[in-house]
Amino acid sequence: MRATGVGSMPGEDFRGVVRFVAETCPDLPFLPELPARGDGAGMIGRGAALLDGIGADLQPAGWRLTDNPGHDQRRARSLLAQDLDVLEEELQGYEGDLKIQVPGPWTLAATMERPRGDRVLADHGARRELAQSLASGIGAHVLEVGRRVAGASVVVQVDEPGVRAVLDGQIPTASGIGRHRRIHEPEADAALREVVCEIRGAGGRPVVHSCASDIPVTLLSGAGFEAVSFDLRLVAPRSYDAFAAVFETGVDLWPGIPDTHLDPSALRRTADAFFAALGFGDADVIPRAVLTPTCGLAGSPPDQARRILKVLADAAHL
Repeated sequence: MRATGVGSMPGEDFRGVVRFVAETCPDLPFLPELPARGDGAGMIGRGAALLDGIGADLQPAGWRLTDNPGHDQRRARSLLAQDLDVLEEELQGYEGDLKIQVPGPWTLAATMERPRGDRVLADHGARRELAQSLASGIGAHVLEVGRRVAGASVVVQVDEPGVRAVLDGQIPTASGIGRHRRIHEPEADAALREVVCEIRGAGGRPVVHSCASDIPVTLLSGAGFEAVSFDLRLVAPRSYDAFAAVFETGVDLWPGIPDTHLDPSALRRTADAFFAALGFGDADVIPRAVLTPTCGLAGSPPDQARRILKVLADAAHL
């Protein structure tokens, strides 16, 4: 069993965090996101940096699509390139799985605005174009990470915290009065499959993460993701059959374990109890399970965030 982080971490010392991650999660290190460095360093800013052929800039209301790259998008791309420089230096000679994180097409469409206002989610053509642009950019990103860390097998975690709200029609309009229409599963599936296809074409392994409640695990596994990462606290017992079914088909499960007591034995027991409830024992689980925090750690004090990752790593190795 292995442990890793969801992605975001506190602080602004990127090199220091990379070193800590490499030491603490040697079986599955990850490229951290440090949102404290500015809007271009968070999940949506990273998404803007990855867009291929679509411009973006930062407005008071958030990121907006534009005809040409804006200053903030160029800065986000520059910051990502600098982060990859550091990653390459710190992981020289590394061989094994290396995880990177990218926003998913539906969370991005529910967050970014069209040039004339309102969310990209409101326009069928715009959301299709955004998904295609993002998928292409992710593919290029995977190739670049693989080039820089030649011994790594790149695992690509697609972050989709907003996918459940998109499917249920719960994303508010710009006015805040109404809600955008729900996206039907065939369209949601098509955009996710496009991202998965680009990841695989670049030699990466696609994984999906959502820390929302009632995640559509069957939809996500059906789109081609090879593992599903989730907040274990938000998994209702009525969903156990769906999780067990996708695990049986070969999709790995990465439970986000609550860190209430910061006790490795307690965390491991929580994970083992979940898989036992699904009907699986150690022989099935240990090679395929990855323990993670319940969600990103950017909002935690640095010492606590480091402690959480360390305890999870200890729990995985018990």
